[in-house]
Amino acid sequence: MRLKAIAAAVLVAGLGVVGVAIAAEEGTHDARSALMKKVGGAAGAMVAIAKGEKPYDAEVVKASLTTISETAKVFPDQFKPGTEKGDKAASPKIWEDPADFKARAAKLSADASKVLAQLPPDPAAVGAAMKTLGANCGGCHEKFRIKTD
Repeated sequence: MRLKAIAAAVLVAGLGVVGVAIAAEEGTHDARSALMKKVGGAAGAMVAIAKGEKPYDAEVVKASLTTISETAKVFPDQFKPGTEKGDKAASPKIWEDPADFKARAAKLSADASKVLAQLPPDPAAVGAAMKTLGANCGGCHEKFRIKTD
């Protein structure tokens, strides 16, 4: 159990480390990709629990939800005017409708925080939470992401 707590702490601490790295390269494709990989890793950990591939671990769920919530808060800041050049995955719609893009990220953050406040107590509840969070992600990707491969 101690190892799980340490792993969860490292996952949460990683948020701060990546935040520092992103500040150095803000607005780049690499910074945006790093943030999306963080969200993907957090979501993947929760999906593995929901599917029963990994045992339920409240610390992992907390860390994952915290990562999703905090990352969604800063993600839109990576799309300042003029940063659209050379990014083949980000749709021009991000810069054409930044208010909707920011609102969708804020909703993801708020939904993740809401789930965190009522921490899912078991894999089934984690799965239900992932349906809500996944719908947020999917809706944003549908409108604001260009499928590359």
